[in-house]
Amino acid sequence: MSDVIRLQNMIFYGYHGVSAAEKETGRRYEVDCELILDLTQPGESDKLVDTVNYAQVYQTIEDIMNNKRYALIEAIAEDIAQQILNDTRTEEVIVRVRKMIPPIPGNLDYIEVELKRSRG
Repeated sequence: MSDVIRLQNMIFYGYHGVSAAEKETGRRYEVDCELILDLTQPGESDKLVDTVNYAQVYQTIEDIMNNKRYALIEAIAEDIAQQILNDTRTEEVIVRVRKMIPPIPGNLDYIEVELKRSRG
């Protein structure tokens, strides 16, 4: 299946991380989410009821980013993927979570985790 809905560059400020400093001062995070599903029906009907409501997907991701705490961005991405697969008709999801200006020695913009999960 090649139909995709993408939510790109969602920006959040969160208090996730391993170090006490990250948990206290927080960091900026960016999230991308790709939902792979059959869009034939909504393409023909032009009705929201026949597709995934992207506003609800965004709300799910925002809730995870703002109201939970994680040590690892891997865990953030896994939670997002599982919530989306549980609550929608999405067959497959790709989630990218970026921690901007990570607290490690060196000069880099971000660290990113990408995972791909399928229903079942």
